[in-house]
Amino acid sequence: MSRIMEEVLSANNRYVEAFGEKGTLALPPKRQFAILTCMDARIDPAKMAGLSEGDAHVIRNAGGRASDDAIRSLVISYKLLGTKEWFVVHHSDCGMLLFDDEVMRGLLSKSLETAKITPRGWEDVGKGPGSDEGRYINFLSFHHLEDSVTEDVRRIRRHPLVPGRIPIYGFTYDVKTGKLVEVAEAMKAGKAV
Repeated sequence: MSRIMEEVLSANNRYVEAFGEKGTLALPPKRQFAILTCMDARIDPAKMAGLSEGDAHVIRNAGGRASDDAIRSLVISYKLLGTKEWFVVHHSDCGMLLFDDEVMRGLLSKSLETAKITPRGWEDVGKGPGSDEGRYINFLSFHHLEDSVTEDVRRIRRHPLVPGRIPIYGFTYDVKTGKLVEVAEAMKAGKAV
């Protein structure tokens, strides 16, 4: 058993001991909203938004992007579990700003080992083999933080399964201060109709 696995299981045992009444929480989120945000380990959505277990749905992926799967989750969130408002939250210093899809595809084609960033950019350090399967994936990289939030809010708003009555809020999260910063263009695009 790895050290990390031991730490996780030990932490889970402590969590179970203090679990208490959490087993009686209702399936629908009590506060009736969902957050789509990045998987970045510096973001704690519960602390950022003042959440406890059972309060809201949190959907995370690389960049907090409005991928088909993220939209699928949001649709399930409102249709079956009653969320009424959605937040799209990207963040400062995001790793998604450090590459584009072609860079990622090139790295994967050389090896499947973890790459490293150098002053010259991303470099593959693996011995190979790689895979060209990355050419089939849209990694949803971006070059401008606020524009990516607006793009994702618009993508969600235009989806035929998303009702216009659901407000979609667009924010960036500052990883240095913990502050949510409203993205005006995204807020306009996500306004309920």
